[in-house]
Amino acid sequence: MSKPFKEIGVGVIGFGTVGTGTVKLLLENAELLRKRVGVPVKLLQVADMDTERNRGIKLPNGMLIDNAMRIVRDPNIQIVVELAGGTGAAKDFILESIRGGKSVVTANKALLAEHGTEIMRAAINAGVDIGFEASVGGGIPIIRTLREGLSANRIEGIYGIINGTCNYILSRMTKEGKPFAEVLAEAQNNGLAEADPSFDVDGIDASHKLAILIWLSTGGRVRLKDIYVEGIRDISPDDIAFAKVFGYTVKLLAIAKENGSGIEARVHPTMIPSQYLLSTVDGSNNAIYVKGDFVGSSMSYGQGAGMLPTASAVVSDVVEISRNLLRGSTGRIPPSGFSLMNQNMVTKIKPFEEVQCEYYLRILVMDKPGVLSRIAGVLGKHAISITSVLQKGKEKNAVPIFIITHQAKESDMRAAIAEVDKLSEVLDRTRMIRIENNL
Repeated sequence: MSKPFKEIGVGVIGFGTVGTGTVKLLLENAELLRKRVGVPVKLLQVADMDTERNRGIKLPNGMLIDNAMRIVRDPNIQIVVELAGGTGAAKDFILESIRGGKSVVTANKALLAEHGTEIMRAAINAGVDIGFEASVGGGIPIIRTLREGLSANRIEGIYGIINGTCNYILSRMTKEGKPFAEVLAEAQNNGLAEADPSFDVDGIDASHKLAILIWLSTGGRVRLKDIYVEGIRDISPDDIAFAKVFGYTVKLLAIAKENGSGIEARVHPTMIPSQYLLSTVDGSNNAIYVKGDFVGSSMSYGQGAGMLPTASAVVSDVVEISRNLLRGSTGRIPPSGFSLMNQNMVTKIKPFEEVQCEYYLRILVMDKPGVLSRIAGVLGKHAISITSVLQKGKEKNAVPIFIITHQAKESDMRAAIAEVDKLSEVLDRTRMIRIENNL
């Protein structure tokens, strides 16, 4: 039997960038939300440690408070929106809300990636809903796509550009030929990158999001330590320029692939053919390319971050949960989209050393005869064959050699590079970028 709600009360914890956008949307589109849900979806309280800063939104007196637990324990609030971030207090707010019988919406991908099992189990046991559409892809509805739209499919592959900062930096480097450090500094000055950009440029943010996408695709949790992660700090303008020569574009990809011996789960700079649609995703935009066994390939594209797109995803969860509350149907779709019997399942991740792909190598060598043959000999010794070679440019007695290989195993490639770097003619550490040709 559905509950006779006259309105759905909402409380927002966190009044930062996304919180401000969420509050703005709830207030400005209140009438639209009422029409969609059937009763008013009413913002009752907003909590933040800073109650003085001007966010450009005038709230009624008493709505903005500095004690988030007042929202968590308010009997008039049915949905708690957690936008405080982090994995400490935010976890407490969510679990306490669930224990109190409230449904929760969050954009907190780090919290879900690290403590998702505990939070989801609590929500299931309490019979409440948890929405997290905004945790991956900003305004792109990829969570619903995987959990509902593609639920009839076995997901065979996911290739995601899911960090806007990295995509912005690589796009600028590709268009303007500028080095990483210069573009990063400009992005920081323009507010497009954090003062400490490590979470983004070192691939950590993308790995959290990938863990969530794999969970939605397989029903099994993923340990973050099992995902191989490599960032974009070492990508040079030369790499990008010669990728173009070979017909490729460099992107930071989050990759999950099903194979016979487990799921590949990795985040790293990747060369993909420039004619692929994923290569054209520019600036801070995100895109998630999904392969299903029956549906084939599809790509979701849009703004992956920002105040308003992320707020759109947050409030879409509020609308869905409000509808469920009115009809007494909370828990209709399990958080992962898989039966509750699978809630303790762990996805087997294939050891990264066993992954196979093609590779790009940049090797700085002495300008003397026989060097290429020695390098080719080392690669051949480790079962790695060469597709193409390019030698271009020269500085004093140093020459860069650019090599594209056929498919090889990661462990063989690492062993070969270690041996190549010991050659007396090799002047610097070999740079390597993995290639994906069969998206």
